[in-house]
Amino acid sequence: MSQLQKKNEDFQGENIVRIIIVGCGKVGETLAAELSQEGDDITVIDRKEDKVERLCNAYDIMGCTGNGAGYSTQLEAGIKEADLLIAVTGSDELNLLCCLLARKAGNCQTIARVRTPEYSSELRYLKEELGLAMVLNQELATAMELARVLKFPSAIDIDTFAKGRVDLLRFRIPADSPLDQMTLNEMHSRLKSNVLVCTLEHGGEILIPTGDSRMEAGDVISIVAASREETPFFRKIGLQTNQVKNVLIVGGGQISYYLARLLCPAGIRVKIIERQMKRCEELCELLPKATIIHGDGTNRQLLEEEGIEQTEGFVALTDIDEENVILSLYAKKCGCRKVITKVNRLSFDEVIDSLDLDTRVCPRDITAESILQYVRSVKNSIGSNVETLHRISDNQAEALEFVIRDNFRMTEVSLQDLPLKPGILIASINRGGQIILPRGKDVIREGDTVIVITTRKGLNDINDILQIK
Repeated sequence: MSQLQKKNEDFQGENIVRIIIVGCGKVGETLAAELSQEGDDITVIDRKEDKVERLCNAYDIMGCTGNGAGYSTQLEAGIKEADLLIAVTGSDELNLLCCLLARKAGNCQTIARVRTPEYSSELRYLKEELGLAMVLNQELATAMELARVLKFPSAIDIDTFAKGRVDLLRFRIPADSPLDQMTLNEMHSRLKSNVLVCTLEHGGEILIPTGDSRMEAGDVISIVAASREETPFFRKIGLQTNQVKNVLIVGGGQISYYLARLLCPAGIRVKIIERQMKRCEELCELLPKATIIHGDGTNRQLLEEEGIEQTEGFVALTDIDEENVILSLYAKKCGCRKVITKVNRLSFDEVIDSLDLDTRVCPRDITAESILQYVRSVKNSIGSNVETLHRISDNQAEALEFVIRDNFRMTEVSLQDLPLKPGILIASINRGGQIILPRGKDVIREGDTVIVITTRKGLNDINDILQIK
């Protein structure tokens, strides 16, 4: 494709961000899909014409075939007018070169995906010296997310805000839970816990609950709580809060390496099963505190020999989704306390959801989440920017953290009087390090950081929560 394939719809408005994505692999496609839905002007670059053409047709975006680190290719893609270039090819060095050239050729902001473990300790240096807006290591970010839930296994997902002071935890209500058939108002009066239920998933639907909303066994709820309040609340509802003692990981890729590096210092015993002998030898050198087993992790006899029935944490991290799903189902049958499944393809979401796999992780979604947060902040460089963004409940809702600046129209107005749009919940206020789980008479002040939970998409500024004519 020598000519730039034009988008059918002309973008208008001040909030359009012109973005070039180099690399049309899994992450590149996810970014193209997510950012085009945000209404941004997207151009993709890849050496393979068929990949470019497929993404252009699927998401109504522009495309250019060629070397993303080539000056002429970047010119054809519109680097002179671009606001942001995101390099997510399979080569770290190519990604860094793309960004370096883009800074010189177009003076735009740049984001590079850097995955090699050898670079992981140098990310800050690379960012500063090359002038990158962001450096992404999706394997390390995925491992950090997995480590959080293995240390708090009752949660399906854990997202952090306010520099670690506030957590959003998502968990399923078990059959014998005191929460079964309890309304939110009853929960607050009976349990006396300082947590806020912010989403309720029932029968495949998600809603922002009210005080009269009733919870049932099997529902998945999300709570916001200060870190010190989580353990007392989970104990009151009968869920375990102590970290797993041992973890069995199937698949010895980069996520497994990073995860073991995070778990071993915490006193968690780690075993990794890997098919390739060469990789086993590498892991033995890199992870002296972990046990590395050469073998086929899908072999039932091997799993039994390695003590799967005594394993508290099980993580399926092979490159094949189907293997991961089957392994996780078997681990649950064996009684593993915490089961985590890596899933890359999302074509059969509904089927996978029906299997009740506990925690499911998709590395490319974690990357897209970080970039989406940055792009929304770029759109609103003057106002109350998005500081943190997390997708929850399979992307059906978002949790966003805003810093309140002087452009917010409703400071010092009680929350009960705020004209909020439907599907919006103020979940937390951080005021100088004091975490406030808001009630009707609380107010938002300049300088606060505020967590908003919403089923609406595309919030860029705190004023977007208001329904003002």
